[in-house]
Amino acid sequence: MSSNTSYQDETPVVEVIFEKDLSSSEEPPMEEWSSLLFEVPEENVKRLQYAEGLYDPGSGEICTKYIPLSASSILRHPYYNYPGIIDPGIQEALLHPEPKIIYPDDGQELYMALCNEMDICPVRSFYRELLEDKIDLKFYGINPNGFRAMAMALKLNRFVTVLDLTDNWINEDGCFHLGEMILENYTLTELNLTGCRIGPTGAKRLCAHLHLNKTLRVLNLSKNKLNDDGVDILANAIFRGSALTQINLSYNNLTGKSPAKLAEAFETNNRLTHLDMSWNSMLSPNAIFALCTELSTNRAFEVLNLSWNSLSGSRIGKAIAKLLKHPKLRHLNLSNNKLEGPAIRFLAAGLPRAPKLDTLDLSYNPLSEADAIKLVERLRESKVKLKRLLLDNVAVNAEFMEIRKEVLAYKSRSDTVITWGSLNETFVPKGTDIRDIVFNRCEAICKKSKKRPVDIALVIQQMYRDNPEPLTVKAFTITVRSHGAQLDDDLIEELAVRFPGPRTEKMRFVSLPAMIDYLKRKWPDRKLPPTPPPEPEPIPVPKKDKGKGKKK
Repeated sequence: MSSNTSYQDETPVVEVIFEKDLSSSEEPPMEEWSSLLFEVPEENVKRLQYAEGLYDPGSGEICTKYIPLSASSILRHPYYNYPGIIDPGIQEALLHPEPKIIYPDDGQELYMALCNEMDICPVRSFYRELLEDKIDLKFYGINPNGFRAMAMALKLNRFVTVLDLTDNWINEDGCFHLGEMILENYTLTELNLTGCRIGPTGAKRLCAHLHLNKTLRVLNLSKNKLNDDGVDILANAIFRGSALTQINLSYNNLTGKSPAKLAEAFETNNRLTHLDMSWNSMLSPNAIFALCTELSTNRAFEVLNLSWNSLSGSRIGKAIAKLLKHPKLRHLNLSNNKLEGPAIRFLAAGLPRAPKLDTLDLSYNPLSEADAIKLVERLRESKVKLKRLLLDNVAVNAEFMEIRKEVLAYKSRSDTVITWGSLNETFVPKGTDIRDIVFNRCEAICKKSKKRPVDIALVIQQMYRDNPEPLTVKAFTITVRSHGAQLDDDLIEELAVRFPGPRTEKMRFVSLPAMIDYLKRKWPDRKLPPTPPPEPEPIPVPKKDKGKGKKK
C-alpha cells in the first residue's frame, strides 16, 4: 500500500517551450517577426571596405536571396521596393491595332514585302512583268517557296492576263496558293502549267475553286502526270460550272476513263472550243464515241486533237463522222493512230457534212492506197470545204496523183494543200487507146458506102441532142443504124464496153455523155450545125361575118 500511494502522489513535470495564444488571430507585431531576428556581426567587412573606398554597395536594393518566397511576405517585407510590371503593349495591341496596309493593285509592293517577310530572293522578271499583260517564266526554276508570294501578289494584280509557268516544278503547297489566287483574281485569262508535274494531288489543290472563277478561259496541263484521277478532279470542276473554253491534257498517261469522265461533265456544262488529248493511251472506242457525241452538241466547238492515241476500228470512224456534222469544227488532228479501212470510209463519207472543216490530219496512219483515193476523191465535190488534207507518210499510187492534180486545177481549190508520203509506181504498159481504134473502124465502115456516106461523130452528136439519157445496148444499136451507120454487132458491143452506163441485173446501158466527151477531144472540128430557131406562128386573120352585109 505504501508503494502505490507514493506513485500516485508524484506529479509529472512538463516543460513548456511555446504556448500559442488562441484568444486572438492577429499577427504578431513587426518586432517579433522571425525574418528580422538575425544577428548582424559587429565587424561588417563590406562596411569597412566602403569606408576605405574599396566597395560600392550599388543601387541599394536587397539581394533576392534574402527575400522569402511567400507572396504575402514579399508584399510586407520592409526591403521590398520593386515596382509593378509595366504593360508590355497588350492593352494597346487589343484596343488600338495597327492600321491595315493597303497595297497598290499592281501587286509589286506586296510581292516585295512578302519576300522580305519570308526571307526569299524576289524574281526580278516577275516583279517587272506585273505591270504588263503577260508574265513569262518558262524554264525559270522558281523556288517552290516563292509561289506563295507570287500568288498573293497576283490576287491584287489587275494587269496580267497570261501566266506562263512552263517547266517549273510546282509542289502541293504552290498548287494550293495558285488555287487561292484563281479564287480572287478576275483578270487572268490563260494559265500555262506545261511540264510542272503537279500530279493528282496538285490538281486537287489547283481546281478547288476553279468553278468559281469566271474569267479563266485557257488552261494548259500538258505533261503533268495527272492520270485519270487528275482528270476526274478537272471534270468535277467543269461539271460545277467552270468557264474554261480551251483545255490541253496531252502527255498525262490517260486511259479510256478520262474521255468518259469528260463526256459526263459536258452533259451539264459544255463550253469548250479547243480540246487536246494527244499523246495518251485512250484505247476505248466507246469512251471516244461518248466524247465526240457530247462535243457535237456544243455549237462553239472548233478544234480537236486525238493524235498519238492508237485509235482504231470502225467505232472510232463512226464517232468522228458524227463529230464532222458539227457546224463550226475547223481542225481535226487524228495523226499517228491506227485508222484504216472501215474507219476511213466512215470519215470520208462524213466530209461533205462538215461545212467549216479546214484541216484534216491523218498523217502516219496505216492507210491503204484505196483509202487515200477515197479521201482525195471527196475533194472533187463542191460541198467539201476542206483546205488542208495531210497524209504524210502515207503511200499512194499514180491514180491518187492524177486525182490530186485534177483537184488542184479547180479554181475553187487554188489554195488547197494535199500532202502524201511516198508514191508506189507500178509499171503499166501504154499502148494505143482501144477507143481510138474502135472509132477509126466505125469511121471507115460509115464512109465505105459511096451513095450514102455517114459521119459517125455527127450521128452520135445528133443522138445525144435528141435524147441525152443513157440508152440500152439494143436501143443504141437500133438508133445508130436508123441514122445510116451500119455497124456490126461486134463494134457496138465494144462501144458498150468502152463507154458503159448504169447497169442493172438484166440490162446494160451505153453512156452517150461519155462518148460525146471523147469525140470532142478526138475530132474537135466536127460539130452539128446550130439548130435554127423555131418559125413564128402565123398571125390568124379574123374572118368576116357573112350575116353582116350591106343593106339594100
